[in-house]
Amino acid sequence: MRIGLVGKPNVGKSTAFAALTESAVEIANYPFTTIDPNVGVTFLPADSNCPCESLRIKREADGRLPPIAQDDPREGSLCDPRTGSCISFRRTVPVTLIDVAGLVPGAHDGKGRGNQFLNDLAQCDALIQVVDASGGTDLEGNPMGPGSCNPIEEHAFLVEELAMWIHGILDTGWGRGVRRVQAEGERGLVDFITAQLTGIGGNESMVMQAISGFKSEHPELGVPWEWDTEVRAALAHHLRRAVFPLCVAANKADVAESGAWDALAEKVEAEGGILVPTSADSELALRRAAKAGFIHYPPGAVGFTLTGQGESELNSAQRKGLDAISDRLERLGGTGLVSLVSRIVRERLERIVAYPVQDESHWTDGDGRVLPDALLVRRGTNAKGLAYAVHTDLGDGFIRAVDGRTGRVIGAEHEINDNDVIKIVAKT
Repeated sequence: MRIGLVGKPNVGKSTAFAALTESAVEIANYPFTTIDPNVGVTFLPADSNCPCESLRIKREADGRLPPIAQDDPREGSLCDPRTGSCISFRRTVPVTLIDVAGLVPGAHDGKGRGNQFLNDLAQCDALIQVVDASGGTDLEGNPMGPGSCNPIEEHAFLVEELAMWIHGILDTGWGRGVRRVQAEGERGLVDFITAQLTGIGGNESMVMQAISGFKSEHPELGVPWEWDTEVRAALAHHLRRAVFPLCVAANKADVAESGAWDALAEKVEAEGGILVPTSADSELALRRAAKAGFIHYPPGAVGFTLTGQGESELNSAQRKGLDAISDRLERLGGTGLVSLVSRIVRERLERIVAYPVQDESHWTDGDGRVLPDALLVRRGTNAKGLAYAVHTDLGDGFIRAVDGRTGRVIGAEHEINDNDVIKIVAKT
C-alpha cells in the first residue's frame, strides 16, 4: 500500500515526508526542491490495542507474570515486532509514503516535470494533496507572503491537472474505443476505459462508478462517438474522482488566518474527501526532539511531555520553542499528519490489522517471537487472502486457518476481523 504526497512546490510536502518517515530529505524554500520521488515508510498506531495485552492479562492471572513494573520502558507490552514498535500495547504498523516533486499548472502538457510527475503517482493507492493553508506561495511555489493564493485555487489546479492527464490517456485510443462501443454497447465503453486506466490504478468498479455519476449529471449526452472534447473532459473529472480521490493536508495551518481553509474543507468533504489542518514543521520538530531524548511524543499524540533529559539539558530558547509548538498543538488538536494518514488508511482504503502467527497457543512465529507481524489488509479479506498477504506460497498451499483467540478452525472463506490473531496451515 502506497500513499502519495502531492501538490504544488514549496508547500511542505518534503517536510511532512521527513517528519512522518523520520528520514533525511532535502527541505528548502524554493520550487522543485524534490526532483526524483522520495520513498519511505511511516508507522501508524493501530486502532485497537495490540493482542499482547490479552497475553499479559492471561499470564498475570495465571501467576506466570508479575504486574507491570513502573520502570518498564515498554509499559507492559510483550510482543516482539519485526517492524514498528509496541509501547503500552499501542502497536504501530508500516505504510509506504511517496513524496513526489511539486506539480505546476500545465504539467499534463509537459510543464515543470510534466508527465513524469504524473507517472510517479500511477502506483499510489491514495493521494494526499498538501496545500498551503496560509496562502503564502503562488501556484508556481514562489514565496509571496500570507494571503497571496487562495487554497481553493491551489486545490482546483491539481484536480484539473489530474483530470486532464486522464483525458489525455482516454484520447490516445478514443477512436478505437468508440468503435468498440458501437459493436458492444455500454459494456464496450466500460471495458475500453478500464483497459486505458489500468496502468494508473483504475479498475472496472471505479470506471462504472464514474460513468454512472457522469451520466446522471449529463442526462442528454447522446452516443459516445458524438462526444466532443468538452464532454470527454467532463467524463475525465468523474474518472479522476473515482481513481484518485483527493484527501487534503491544509498545511501551515498554524500560521494561517482563522477560517482560511473552511471553504476548501466544505468543497473537499462535499466530494467525499477528507481535509485535516496540519503543521508539518511542528511534527518534524517534535520527532527530532523525541529522537534526541528530550520529549516523550508517541506518533499521533495531541501533546508531549519533557523527559528527565529534556528537563536537565534544554536551554531557555529550546524550551520557548517547545512551548510555542505546544500552543499550536492545542489550537489545532495535534499536528494533524498522523491523524490524516490514519483516516485515509482506515476510511478510504478500508484497511484493518491482522496478526499472522505459526503457533496459535503462544502467538509466536517459528523463532519464538511473539506477534512479530502486524499486517494491514483490506476489510473483507478472508483467511486465504491473509495467507497470500503473508506469502504467495502460503496462499497457494492453503489448507485451513486457526483463530488464535478461540482455537477454532476456520476455512478459506472466513472473513478476518480487525485485531485477529490467525495461524495459517498450508502445504509446504
